[in-house]
Amino acid sequence: MPRYRLTQKAEHDLLNIALYGIEQFGVERSHRYYNKLKERFDKLAEQPELYPLVEHVRKGYRRSVCGVHSIYYRIDQDCVEIVRVLGRQDSTKAF
Repeated sequence: MPRYRLTQKAEHDLLNIALYGIEQFGVERSHRYYNKLKERFDKLAEQPELYPLVEHVRKGYRRSVCGVHSIYYRIDQDCVEIVRVLGRQDSTKAF
C-alpha cells in the first residue's frame, strides 16, 4: 500500500494553514481545504512521479500545486516524504 510521511516542518506548515484558515474563512472551509491537501498527499503516495522535479529548489524534490499551496516532496525508498507545504513563501529559502 502506498504511503507518505510528513516532516516536522510540513506538519508545522499544515497546522499554520489550518489556523489561518479558521481565522480567515471559518472552521468548515478550513477543514475542507485541509482535507483537500490530505487527499493530494494520498495521490502523491499512489503516483509519486506524476508531478515534475524542481531541482532548482533542491535535488530530488518534486512539487504539486494544490489550491494556493505548493507541496514539496521527495520519493524515498518506501514512501513519499512531504517536506514542506508552502504558500507564497520563497521556496529557495524555505529548506
